[in-house]
Amino acid sequence: MAEQRDIKYINREFSDFRTQLVEYAKQYFPDSYNDFSATAPGTMFIEMAAYVGDVLSFYQDTQLQETFLQHAKNPQNLYTLAYMMGYRPKVTTASEVDLEVTQELDPISGGDTPDWDQALFISGGAVVGATDSNDTTFIIDNSIDFKFSSSYDPTEVTITTIDSGTNLPSVFQLKKKVKAYSGTVNTVIETVGSAEKFKTVEIEDANIIRILDITDADGNVYHEVPFLGQDTIFVEQNNDSTYNDLVKSSLQLQKVPRRFVTRFTSTGVLQIQFGAGVISADDETFLPDPTLLTKFGSQDQVNAIDIAYDPSNVLFTRTYGLAPSNTSLTIRYLTGGGIGSNVPANTVTNKTSLGTITATDSSKESTLAFNNVAPATGGKDGDTVEELRQNALRSYAEQSRTVTEDDYTVRALAMPPQFGSIAKAYVTRELLANSDRSVLDKNPLALSLYTLAYDVDGKLVNASSALKTNLRTYLSQYMMVTDALDIKDAFVVNIEVKYEVLSLPNYATREVLTRCTEVLKDYFKTSKRNINQPLNLSEVYTVLDKVRGVQTVKSVVVKNLAGGNYSSFAYDTEGATKDNVVYPSYDPCIFEVKFPDLDIKGRVTAI
Repeated sequence: MAEQRDIKYINREFSDFRTQLVEYAKQYFPDSYNDFSATAPGTMFIEMAAYVGDVLSFYQDTQLQETFLQHAKNPQNLYTLAYMMGYRPKVTTASEVDLEVTQELDPISGGDTPDWDQALFISGGAVVGATDSNDTTFIIDNSIDFKFSSSYDPTEVTITTIDSGTNLPSVFQLKKKVKAYSGTVNTVIETVGSAEKFKTVEIEDANIIRILDITDADGNVYHEVPFLGQDTIFVEQNNDSTYNDLVKSSLQLQKVPRRFVTRFTSTGVLQIQFGAGVISADDETFLPDPTLLTKFGSQDQVNAIDIAYDPSNVLFTRTYGLAPSNTSLTIRYLTGGGIGSNVPANTVTNKTSLGTITATDSSKESTLAFNNVAPATGGKDGDTVEELRQNALRSYAEQSRTVTEDDYTVRALAMPPQFGSIAKAYVTRELLANSDRSVLDKNPLALSLYTLAYDVDGKLVNASSALKTNLRTYLSQYMMVTDALDIKDAFVVNIEVKYEVLSLPNYATREVLTRCTEVLKDYFKTSKRNINQPLNLSEVYTVLDKVRGVQTVKSVVVKNLAGGNYSSFAYDTEGATKDNVVYPSYDPCIFEVKFPDLDIKGRVTAI
C-alpha cells in the first residue's frame, strides 16, 4: 500500500507553499536532495512551484469570490448576480420636470371673454429644450389642449392686459401644467429572417434609458414585460364616460402574445429578448384544434409550436410568447438622462420640436411659451458598484412586496427609470400618542417616506413634485391596503471634515496629504451614505491610518456648514457626537460633504 502523504490544502500563499514543499522534500526524499540553501538549483524549482501555487490560489479564490454578490468586484458578474436575484440594475435614468405652458388669447370681438377659437392643441410627443450646456431635451408625452379644463387637467385663465379706453380685457393668458421627462428618441430597424427561439437583439448606444416601443412591418406591437412568462399587462385607456372630468383614463388588462424583456450589460449594451413561439398563418383564419392541445406539453413542443390560430392561445404554453419572423422590427428607444439632466429652474424654455399644433384660429401660436418653475430632478447615472450590490441584496429580501419599512425603502429605490430615480429613501412609522399621552408608540399603519434626489451637479436636493407623484403612483401597486403613505423631504446636513495626521519618516508631507484627502473624498461619497446613517469617526481614523506614509492619526473633527451655498438645515454635530459617533437628528437627515475639494481639509506633520 502506498504511503499516505499529508497535504495541507489550506495553504494559499507563496511562503506557505514554499515551506510545505521544503518539508515535503525533507520527509520523503531525505537521501535524494538535502541542499535547501537560497542559491541551490533545487530551491529555485521549489520556489517556482510555490509561485505557481500562489497564482493558482489567487485565481481560485477570486473565482469563488465572484460567485457571491457580497464580494464580487467584476461589473459583469455583479450584473448577472443582480438579475438572478430579481434586481434590474439601473443605468442612466431620465429626470422629471413640471412645465408651465402658456399662450395668449384675444377677447371675442367687442366682448370681455377669451376667443377660444385661438386656443391651441399640441399633440403628444412635443420636445422642449433646456438652455444648459448639454442641450438637454424634455419630452411631453400627453397632448396639451388649452380648450379642455377639468379637475385633473385645469386650464388657468388670467387677464394680463386691460384696454385703457374701454376698461375691458385686451389680452388673456392660458396656462397648463404638464409633466415632461428628459431624453432623446432614437430609432433602429432590425431585419428578422426565419423564426429564432428567444431571439436577442442588441443595441449599442450611449446612455440608453429604456425602450419606447417595438412594432413589426405588419403593424403588430411588441410589449415589454418583466419576464417572458407574463402573458398579460395593464394598458391605459382613455375614459370616454360622463365622468371623465374626474378620471382621465383607466387601466385595462390585455393579453400580449407578442412581448419582450430587456436587460443591460455592465458596458451599457441593451439586450432585447423575444419569445419562442411560432405561427404559420393568419391569426383569425383558424380556430383552435382541440387535438393539438394535447401536444402542448410534449417534449418536442416545449420551446416552440407551429399552430396556425389565434396567438393568444400560445400564452398557455411554455413558448413564452411569439418570436418575430420574416419581418422588420422598428425599435424606438430613449437616450440621455443622468445627473446632468437635472437642469435648474427657468431653463426649459426652448421650443425644439412641438409636432402638430392645431386651432380654429392659429394666430396666437407665436405666443406659446414653456418654462420650468422648479428644477428637474430624478435624473441619475447608473448604479455604482456599491449601490448595485446593496440594492440587489435589499431587493432579494423585499421580494416585490411592501410590508416593512425596509420594503418601502427598497421599492422606492428600485422604481423603473421611466419614472425617474430617487437618490435616497428612508421610511419610518409615524408616532401615535397613547390615551394618557404619556407614551408615544409607532402607528402600524401610517408611514412617512423621506426622499432626496440629485441636482445637476450630483448634490442632494428635494425631489420635485413630478417625481414624488410618480413615486406615489408606482408604490401604490405594492402597498398594503391598510397602509397610509406620506412622502416627505429629508434634511441635508452639510459638513466640513478637518483632520491631522503624523507622517512616517522619509515621506513627503505633501504627498501624504494628497493621498489622505483622496481617500476621504471616496469615503464621504454621497452614493455611499444613507438617510439617518450615523457617521462613525472611528472608521475615518481607520481609513486614514491605512494610507501609505501615515504613522498615526492625531485628530478628526466634523463641523456643520449651513446657509449660503449649503443647506439651511443647521445641526450641532459636536453635541450629537457620542463615543466617536455623530448621530443624525430626530428629523431624518443625511450627512453630505457638498464640496469635497473645499470641505475636506487636512494637515500633515512630520517627526
